[in-house]
Amino acid sequence: MGAWGTGPVDSDMAADFVDGLAGMSTEQVIEAMTRTFQRVVDSGSRVDGGDGAEVVAAAAAAAALIACQIPGSQVVIDPDDGPAEPLPVLPISLRPEAGRALRRVLEDGSELAEGWVETTDAEEWRAMVQTITRALGIAP
Repeated sequence: MGAWGTGPVDSDMAADFVDGLAGMSTEQVIEAMTRTFQRVVDSGSRVDGGDGAEVVAAAAAAAALIACQIPGSQVVIDPDDGPAEPLPVLPISLRPEAGRALRRVLEDGSELAEGWVETTDAEEWRAMVQTITRALGIAP
């Protein structure tokens, strides 16, 4: 997986997931996010990097919509990296699903959490995921 930063869509897999949302109906976007969250939650004892990157991208997309509605939110997706089309309004019911998946991504044994070469990058990435969970109203 190629990564060029620690942001929520700063990897090839995350960017591919976000790009894949283009042209989807609201129901299809919700289904794609739900499927991604569930895949990570059900991934067994170890969350591999691919699943982790996708779930962070899906949660970031949901959090970005929430951030637009919450004054003072710190979740920001660079417009150049975000969805090409505005995402539909997502149901609040996605927030707990995203939170459960993000907690799994942060656990010991998560390839994405442990795969950083630079310690500072790992810390920045972990802080970004925690910021997303807070924006979703979920304790990290």
